[in-house]
Amino acid sequence: MHNFKTLKDFFIKHKWKYILGVMWLLIVDIAQLLVPQIFRIVTDSLESGTLTRQNLVKYSAYIIATGLVIGIGRYFWRIYINNTSRQLEYYIRNKLFGHLQSLSTNYFNNHKTGDLMAHATNDINAVRMALGPGIVMLTDAIFITISAIYAMIGTANLKLTLISLIPLPFLAFLVLKFGKMIHGKFKDVQEAFSSLTDKVQENFAGVRVIKSFVQEEKEIDKFTDANEYNFKMNINLIKVWGLFSPLIQFISALSFLILIWYGGMSVINGEISLGDFIAVNSYLGLLVWPIMAIGWVINIFQRGIASMERLNAIFDEKPEIVDSKNSKALSEIKGDIEFNNVSFKYPGSNNYALKNINIRVAQGNTLAIIGRTGSGKTTLVNLLVRLFDINEGSIYVDGINIKDITLKSLRENIGYVPQESFLFSTTIRDNIGFAFEDEVREEKIIEAAKLSELYSNVIEFPQKFDTILGERGVTLSGGQKQRTSIARAIIKSPGILILDDSLSAVDTQTEEKILENLNEIMKSRTTIIISHRISTIKNADEIIVLDDGKIVQRGTHDELVKNAGIYKDIYEKQLLEDRIQNL
Repeated sequence: MHNFKTLKDFFIKHKWKYILGVMWLLIVDIAQLLVPQIFRIVTDSLESGTLTRQNLVKYSAYIIATGLVIGIGRYFWRIYINNTSRQLEYYIRNKLFGHLQSLSTNYFNNHKTGDLMAHATNDINAVRMALGPGIVMLTDAIFITISAIYAMIGTANLKLTLISLIPLPFLAFLVLKFGKMIHGKFKDVQEAFSSLTDKVQENFAGVRVIKSFVQEEKEIDKFTDANEYNFKMNINLIKVWGLFSPLIQFISALSFLILIWYGGMSVINGEISLGDFIAVNSYLGLLVWPIMAIGWVINIFQRGIASMERLNAIFDEKPEIVDSKNSKALSEIKGDIEFNNVSFKYPGSNNYALKNINIRVAQGNTLAIIGRTGSGKTTLVNLLVRLFDINEGSIYVDGINIKDITLKSLRENIGYVPQESFLFSTTIRDNIGFAFEDEVREEKIIEAAKLSELYSNVIEFPQKFDTILGERGVTLSGGQKQRTSIARAIIKSPGILILDDSLSAVDTQTEEKILENLNEIMKSRTTIIISHRISTIKNADEIIVLDDGKIVQRGTHDELVKNAGIYKDIYEKQLLEDRIQNL
């Protein structure tokens, strides 16, 4: 139960709801325990011939009254306990999402989306069941069992009660045995479902690639394998649970058999009255549910504990990138950048992704970065926005170490357009204004769209800026997605703008227009452009060439084309490609 300590704050806040719910549940249980006594009195009166019409009406009214109390009580305990368990589900889901948002990028590199979705659905639901219906069953199992046994002893005698309950120790043994098995089987089911969810999510996200390579049958086979494994894990759980429940019912039936035989003999011998026998039989009937509930409680709590354990593993994760104790928030960043002997290794890697990087970019200047694939270009800008922390050296913005600037203010003042133009399944307007909490003015949206050369495309859509994009912006072309991402970055008016190969899907004429527009608005701000095209970066104030994580060349375009090296090779190849295309 220590796994539920994570929810201590919730329990403290809602303790009275649980207490009132349990109180109403106990009222219902007490009312149920009164009914056999009414039956006992009526039966004995009937047997002795003393039952009158007036008494029959009175006892009928008692039964109706207990029925009303039971009905009202069940309504209120459901309101208090089940409603609170739904609030708990809401609380955990919000807490989980908020915590995931706080974790560093590297966490999502090492954990599958399907696993996280399983946590947010199956695991949270299992915890809700344990701390909602589970509490109801646990209360019933304890209170009714003890009360019914006590009532049986008081109504008949200790000997009859003990003989009737002989099978119960065997039941306790079975519960303990099966409980451990159910716990293990349920964990297997959760893992299998996580794997299946991940497979489905990945397949839907990549459905266009699958279709373009005609791999539908192959993917169906892969899904079938994952689905079959999930099915087998569920069948294994069902087999255990399917055996568990009938065994409990069989043991309960043995108790009735013993009661009918021994209790019947006691009535014949005059040791107890017929009314006592009826009452004891009714109490034993009441005991069947708590005995059954023991199995359900074990099952539900084992699932809840297993799920809470998995959720706690996420809650225990700490973000790798955090604000330092002395960090301060900056209202704006001017854009002066310095990399001082920066070296970096990715977590778990022994090789340097960047080595001895020294760069100085003055406010208002443009730095261009070029190099072969995997040379460390994206890694370099990721370090500037602190998606990762450096292993060696220092990075300064406006003369302040970025570790001494709050993450929020650092990232708010940097407009970052990543390689992958990720768009959300909402309107173009909302995607462009994503950085703002309040609704952005129409003029500002239009201005950003014009600067990124997106406006002429958007006004052709029937809904214009209110056009709903498909998942990941699938309704837009590659170039339109890139330009929407650029608009989303420049609408912030950032002190530093980073374009990470974000013009690759745009034609050269549109690219030139975008760069001209950016030159106007970024005169007093700093721009970092990563590109494989020389035409994109040739006007930069400084160009650095990365190779295997090191700066191998630096200078202006005119300086670099004069010297042998990677830059000149790329330039000549692209020049040749342009000549061939123009033939």
